Amino acid sequence: MYSPLFNRESQLFQALAHPKRLEIIHLLRHQELCVNQILEMLDLPQANISQHLTLLRQAGIVVSRRDGKKILYCLTRPQYIRASDLLKQTLMTGGSTKQVIDPVCRMKLSPQIASFTLETSGKTHYFCASGCLKKFKKEPRRYL
Repeated sequence: MYSPLFNRESQLFQALAHPKRLEIIHLLRHQELCVNQILEMLDLPQANISQHLTLLRQAGIVVSRRDGKKILYCLTRPQYIRASDLLKQTLMTGGSTKQVIDPVCRMKLSPQIASFTLETSGKTHYFCASGCLKKFKKEPRRYL
């Protein structure tokens, strides 16, 4: 029989076992966001984002609070970010410790943990999420 701790750990990994949920965690690393902000950054239908947020909330990874008409989400523990960063660093080799800024949403991030990159005219641009990358590709001059 598995210990309760292993069962809880398994449930946590199941909740994290989707790329979009990992992106949401990445977006919430330094700030609270409402569903509409997450929607813009991930470029997914609102129903999908709500499902992902519900799973993350049920797993105890995020919490929500109402602010007027908005529902804001944030991580319950900073350890989720450290664990995510550790896994990314394990998967990547080398890299820089400098900070870069996502040209679309202006989020600060490290090139080592940027979710998406795009090289244009010999310059590498770093993005926090797929929605920011998509917006940049659609109108690159707007963000340069």
